[in-house]
Amino acid sequence: MNLGPFQGGRRLGLASAGVGLLGLALTAIGAAVNLQRTLLSYLAAFTFWLGIALGVLILLMILHAARARWPVVLRRILEVIGLSLPLFLVLFIPIALGMGRIFPWVNPTGQEPEVQRLWEHRRLYLNVPFFLIRAAVYFGVWIVLGSLLHAWSVRQDRTRELEWTVRQRRLGAGGLPFLALTMSFAAFDWLMSLEAHLSSTIFGVYYFAGSFVAAIAVVILAATATRGQEELFGRYLNPNHWHSLGKLLFAFVAFWAYIAFSQFLLIWIANLPDEVPWYLVRNRNGWAPVAIALIVGHFIVPFFALISADVKKRPPVLAAVAVWVLVFHYLDLYWVLMPRVSRLAPTPSWTDLTALVGIGAVALAFTIWRMRGQATVPIGDPYLDDSLRYQPE
Repeated sequence: MNLGPFQGGRRLGLASAGVGLLGLALTAIGAAVNLQRTLLSYLAAFTFWLGIALGVLILLMILHAARARWPVVLRRILEVIGLSLPLFLVLFIPIALGMGRIFPWVNPTGQEPEVQRLWEHRRLYLNVPFFLIRAAVYFGVWIVLGSLLHAWSVRQDRTRELEWTVRQRRLGAGGLPFLALTMSFAAFDWLMSLEAHLSSTIFGVYYFAGSFVAAIAVVILAATATRGQEELFGRYLNPNHWHSLGKLLFAFVAFWAYIAFSQFLLIWIANLPDEVPWYLVRNRNGWAPVAIALIVGHFIVPFFALISADVKKRPPVLAAVAVWVLVFHYLDLYWVLMPRVSRLAPTPSWTDLTALVGIGAVALAFTIWRMRGQATVPIGDPYLDDSLRYQPE
């Protein structure tokens, strides 16, 4: 293999940037019409795409910590997606500026007395300065981890020294607890704090589980889209790589269902007035069909589709399942967020689509830009040949 720097993707990158900027501009127009509703659409899209970037970074660090050799050929795309985290720091600015219209704890006056009491009780943690400081810490940890892993990998392309593999493995293992904690607390801050009646200690794991499934789905789609060109990593995947990616997707679809049910069961059994109302709203009236759709679409359909080894070894079919998973992961976040708008039924808005497409397309353009100028496969990794010849025992 003699891969040079990737110089393609210019047209796709420019088109993605144009679509993304148009989507964000339309979202800004929506904000002028209905600021609060548009900010919630933006928050849903932001947490969707950010969760995927963090899920990919977690996958990369897990593979380093496990000293896995089979996914080395996939590693560069994981590293480059992790490099998109500085972009999300910029995209967080509208949330920081509009937090008074998003989070009810910022100004609890005028709410029900019991709800005000709950917010006042949490004031030591939920206050604006501390919220922004925590967000800065989260992004700082994420950006440092993603940047170091990518920088060391690219340097290894030039030096071919094993030392950089050792460093990446150590950082992967040592950095995982910090990444897990910051992602969990970000979920508490940006999603769980939208409602006074939820204090689940595993909500961060719930957000991670859905985001991790979506991250694996995105990696599958990226690999499928790059199968045709010699300079792109997807061309070098053999059927065993696809099978392993399918098994990862299958395993974490089941993991998401386990965590979702565990959270529901624990809250329902405890029957505490500070927690049960959160599920009552989402399991009644117009939100009940959404809950049922999540059970069927986020778990049952992909679970039984991915049982087949043939499905997992056929990239186009596996990519179709990946798209399905992404759709229902967004629906999951919508189900978590949007009862803040209406407790009786979903009230879709066109800004839901513009925010989702805008942030996603900008992130895609940014990822393509960061990929240009380097090999799409870590050519300096001493275990690359083992990965190319991957054959499970």
